[in-house]
Amino acid sequence: MAFIIILMAVGILLILTEILLIPGVGIAGISGVLALGGSCFYAFSEFGQSVGTIVTVFNVVLIVSLTVYVLRAKTWKKLALNTNIDSKVNIISENAVEVGDCGRTVTRLAPMGTAVIRDVRYEVTSLEGVIDPGTDIEVVLMEDNKIYVKPVQEDF
Repeated sequence: MAFIIILMAVGILLILTEILLIPGVGIAGISGVLALGGSCFYAFSEFGQSVGTIVTVFNVVLIVSLTVYVLRAKTWKKLALNTNIDSKVNIISENAVEVGDCGRTVTRLAPMGTAVIRDVRYEVTSLEGVIDPGTDIEVVLMEDNKIYVKPVQEDF
């Protein structure tokens, strides 16, 4: 009788491992089902029909109740990541940068990069292709907290 209880415990443990730790149908789940089936087979062959029926019914009730518990309890919520990202990049106050302001690129804009405008670093986007570092730029457009720039054309 101890062998049947050990097979049932190992089967339940392997099935729970499959459900909670190793997603998909794998060796642990198949081994768990085989262990439970083996406990039923061993109970029928060694102790007769009445004990075999009791073991089979107990296994079915145990599997159904564990499945219901795993699906209805907050098991999945404990395993899930529940954090939200609420921060934003490049939040620009209304008067910090305006169209027509000039600055200098810090990194290469291909088409995005970093520039210094009014002594503050911003992430900017080039309207005219690639702009090398150290190039003087002018703010052309502000849209949805994005700064669009173009290189300053020097008059000779």
